[in-house]
Amino acid sequence: MTDVRHAAFAAISIIILFGTIYSVAFNTFLDTSNALVTHLPHPLSHTHYFASKSNVLNVYFIKKVWAWTTAAFLFSWFTSPPQVKAPTRLIKYFTLTSIWLLFTAWFFGPPLLDRVIVASGGQCVIPMPTGGPIVVPNEYCFEKSTISASSHPQLFDLWAPPPPEWRGGVPRLRRGHDISGHIFMLTMSTLFLSDQLRPSFKIRVWSTLHGWAVAFNVALIGIWLFATYTTSVYFHSPLEKFTGYLLGVTCFAFTQLPIFNIGQQGGLASQEHASRSRIAVDS
Repeated sequence: MTDVRHAAFAAISIIILFGTIYSVAFNTFLDTSNALVTHLPHPLSHTHYFASKSNVLNVYFIKKVWAWTTAAFLFSWFTSPPQVKAPTRLIKYFTLTSIWLLFTAWFFGPPLLDRVIVASGGQCVIPMPTGGPIVVPNEYCFEKSTISASSHPQLFDLWAPPPPEWRGGVPRLRRGHDISGHIFMLTMSTLFLSDQLRPSFKIRVWSTLHGWAVAFNVALIGIWLFATYTTSVYFHSPLEKFTGYLLGVTCFAFTQLPIFNIGQQGGLASQEHASRSRIAVDS
């Protein structure tokens, strides 16, 4: 039987490769590091639904990747039979959750993805309604607070004052290497959920509730693969997508080290042995 991890890895690798080649060949991607265009609607948003950042997939799924992944994992784990509830499955989940937080939320200050942008020459900029973006200190991007002429007048001394109706905006780090956080999270989540399906696929009989849990996980993997395709086609430069993919694969591969599988194989082996014993007795 094909290892579901291998199938998921092949699928997401092919999708990212095809989507990236397509985005370059037909110039469909938006360079999110370009401070002059990244705050504007995607040029194809009026004709291609998934090129719009406000599409349902992006707003309700991609921006909440790990929340959905957590729900799917917990549904599967809590409905699994005792013999496959190995503690290492939880350890893998908490390890990847910690990695997610370190890269996207906090790493002794700014998250690691923000640190990469700054280290690669990125600047904190805020788009202005009267022209191009202005550069502000990086701390404002780390704080993610709204900046306006009334709240931070000292930042606008050297620039043309914005129109009175302008209420300000939230600055963003641009112009550096912006590792695709979406590709990173989608890759890591897809591989993690496929790994968590393996114990279920080795069980001969599922409870009704666990059957629904497996179906939910499979459906979510399908959504993540489609979301990976839309992201590959419409957003980020090829290099940013590749580094996001490489980071996601690397983080997942870390949880495949032998130390994370202690106990899981034993539980599955015991379950298979018990099943063979029952078959022998019945015959």
